[in-house]
Amino acid sequence: MKILFVCENYYPHLGGAEVLFKNLAERLCKNHEVSILTHHLKDTNKKENLNGVDIHRVSSFFSRYVFTFSSLPKAIRLARKHDLVQTTTFNAAFPAWVAAKIAGKPVVLTVHEVWAGKWKQVTGFSWFKSGIHDLLERMIYFLPFDKYVCVSDATRRDLLKLGINKNKVERVYNGLDYAFWNSSNFKEEEIEKIRKDLDLQDKFVYFSWGRSGSSKGFEYAIKAAKFIAEKIPNSVFLLMLGTPQKYKKKHQELLNLVSTSSAREHIKIIDSQSYAQLGCYLKAVDCVVVPSVSEGFGYTTVEAATMGVPVVVSDAGSLPEIVSGKYQIFKSKNILDLAEKVVKVANQEYQQKKVKKFEWKNSAEGYLEIYSSLLIPKADPL
Repeated sequence: MKILFVCENYYPHLGGAEVLFKNLAERLCKNHEVSILTHHLKDTNKKENLNGVDIHRVSSFFSRYVFTFSSLPKAIRLARKHDLVQTTTFNAAFPAWVAAKIAGKPVVLTVHEVWAGKWKQVTGFSWFKSGIHDLLERMIYFLPFDKYVCVSDATRRDLLKLGINKNKVERVYNGLDYAFWNSSNFKEEEIEKIRKDLDLQDKFVYFSWGRSGSSKGFEYAIKAAKFIAEKIPNSVFLLMLGTPQKYKKKHQELLNLVSTSSAREHIKIIDSQSYAQLGCYLKAVDCVVVPSVSEGFGYTTVEAATMGVPVVVSDAGSLPEIVSGKYQIFKSKNILDLAEKVVKVANQEYQQKKVKKFEWKNSAEGYLEIYSSLLIPKADPL
């Protein structure tokens, strides 16, 4: 089988979609021919083979938005040489669909989360800007893709609400690298150094991390800090913010919120650390807080549970679906409920269930089954 992935971003850019498609492509290429078409990032080659995957990067002025149009000629040429096209929301979906239809090949869309009908609520955009984004998102879904793959049941339910044919919609969970997320990989001396350097010793530390995007809801955890400090005077909210250059306005809003908080001495904001170090930070804290207002899958929740760290999650999106281990769930955007649930964890009051496992092997098999079903020759009508 020859599979073409069309993705607006790919490694070395890292995000949930990029983690999914890098793992999926590298597993499938062991038995199939896999190519990636993506936009050209700075300091990357326009063409290379990485871990068995052929990567084609198209010049797009380093913009994923320009990629929507600049990728189209190359996408058509590559689609003609492959059996099937796989893409994802948002900017790669249109060129992938057009290329597949011109080449007469099946095309599959992966949907990470559905914001249609929720853009204003999730982003805080103006009504006009929210309306434009909502319209563009709906236009993508209503292109007649052969299959829609949702990364959680929550995302699948949201997509079906838009009227997509349920027979075309499948759920395949993302996977996690359990060889990496193993407590034995993280040395106690490194964990202790983090506690000492950040003055976290003898403190109750609750931790959030991720990009500064609006959907992550970090402002609600910052606002809850003063209520948590009233109940736990030695508490510290450790917040690791990534890609501030991409979310400059939101990043500055969060910094301003901390600087004006009456609990600012209970909040520490640190720069994003390497992925290799992240496990040490997880082991250095008492609790992880995931205050998202929208979440398609929720890697932070799965990673925390895998490391045996109690987690407090909002009830948004897929989080109640994928949370496991020791946990508490609070009502999204409810600051007092968030604070109450963190205090409960500090008092070792948890909900608890067996840690869920999301294996990459199962993800790859799920996608491969969908691809195979689309390539079965259709019988001629009698």
